[in-house]
Amino acid sequence: MLLWGVGLVRLGITHGFGADLRRVLAASTKNRFKSFFSGMAITALLQSSTATVLIVSGFAAQGMINAAAGLAMVLGADVGTTLVAQVFSFDLSFIAPLLMVAGYAAFTMKIFGRMKNLGRILIGLALMLFALTLIREATEPLKNSPVLETVVSALESDPFFAILITALLTWMAHSSLAIVLLIMSFVVGGAFPIVLGFYMVLGANLGGTIPPILATLKDHPEALRITVGNLLVRLAGVILTFPFVMQLEGYLSLFDSDPAREIVNFHTAFNLCLALLFLPFTGLISKLTKKIIPDRNEVDDISRARYLDNKDLSIPSVALASATRETLRMADIVQEMLDDTMKVFKTNDIVLLEKVRAEDNILDSLYSQIKTYMAKLSQEFMDPKEAQRYVQVLTFSTNLEHAGDVIDKNLMPLALKKIKRQTDFSKEGMKEIEHIHGLIMESVQLAQSIFVSNDAEQAKQLLQDKQDIREAEIAGMATHIERLSEGVSDTIATSSLHIDIIRDYRRINSYMCTVAYPLLEKEGEGRERHYFLQNTKKNNHKQETTS
Repeated sequence: MLLWGVGLVRLGITHGFGADLRRVLAASTKNRFKSFFSGMAITALLQSSTATVLIVSGFAAQGMINAAAGLAMVLGADVGTTLVAQVFSFDLSFIAPLLMVAGYAAFTMKIFGRMKNLGRILIGLALMLFALTLIREATEPLKNSPVLETVVSALESDPFFAILITALLTWMAHSSLAIVLLIMSFVVGGAFPIVLGFYMVLGANLGGTIPPILATLKDHPEALRITVGNLLVRLAGVILTFPFVMQLEGYLSLFDSDPAREIVNFHTAFNLCLALLFLPFTGLISKLTKKIIPDRNEVDDISRARYLDNKDLSIPSVALASATRETLRMADIVQEMLDDTMKVFKTNDIVLLEKVRAEDNILDSLYSQIKTYMAKLSQEFMDPKEAQRYVQVLTFSTNLEHAGDVIDKNLMPLALKKIKRQTDFSKEGMKEIEHIHGLIMESVQLAQSIFVSNDAEQAKQLLQDKQDIREAEIAGMATHIERLSEGVSDTIATSSLHIDIIRDYRRINSYMCTVAYPLLEKEGEGRERHYFLQNTKKNNHKQETTS
């Protein structure tokens, strides 16, 4: 229940308020002291120094902060998690039922987003308070257990082993806060002596550094340096504190003789001392970690996603923003492929043709990574706007991939036929293709803008441009038939190619226009779209009859 409660609070905070917390952290990197206090405040809300460390390491991996500023934030995060332990060291079980009822009411309301996540937070807090009460009651009879007495005496005789065992338990639980609260409850129940509790708190502080290191092993070296720097600081703190644990028990009892308060006071004092001792030297520590973890000589693989980070999956708004950025990369590649396609038609460059096909492979790889990333992102915790954005990202990225396939599997084979036959379009025919090509390029750019801004006016413009492209196609077809009837040799030689190229360009435009339809179906604009499409069909019929 304790671990479940901690997890629910963290889940509610990250899903409901994670994007705001990230903005606060990102804006607090000007100096180490501001970074320290922002890290402390955010962790006091998140109730997880591990979550804060992963957010900070993500910033470092993207080049937003350096290792020194990141380490200052982490030192603040370590202090922040002790503040939560301070609160839970008091007997607050009397408010647990109220929190549970309020949390259930908020969670079951037919309102998504922050209200639902607030319900998670309140339920999580209630579960933590219930769990601590149950643990205290359950440990009371253990004081007379001969088995526990044997275990405790073994741990007391080898405090190093006690630290190691607690570090492993903290790694498994992925929460130093939960383990510290568990130790506190056992001490209050009389199952563990105070001094053994102190050693185990040291182990919990050390074990809390392991999950972030494992999570950043494959990340950018700057991210890994922050988590390793945190380990070095904690390890140094444990080594320096270890010989004086027995004496510290007497000093802490002078401030508060309550066993629960002694445990959390020791936890807080340990982290505060580490912050005071190492905060002025974060620059030196970052230099040391740079020697331990040197820069990697990585070749930029453009087929690998640049913005998709699994650590962001716990914050839907951030994860969707990352997927949006990656989708825009796909759109840029489609534009480049279209630009290269026209050059191939003009120059018959076989090398450039192969480049276009290679670009489609990159597009396919990015699309596959976006799909996999989005599949990991649970829609259960999204509000309606986030759920809508989820669909938009998947739809637009899918259509971009389809557009790339049209270029690779349709337009490039046509270009290859043209190269093998050594034919050229007539001057008028090439102008028509260039005109359609220019309109398609504009539609791709406008579709990107709509994808980012959700501008309904731009959506209407995109559909109007679709009509203009259709009219250009019909007009071009009429003049193409006239050239055929006049016996223009280049037109006769490239007639099928000309028609197929225009058709495939229009298919690409259709894929781009799908981004506009959902916007025009909002707030009655779907009716306007219906009339627009009806008028388009009538105009097309008239023009085709005239042609």
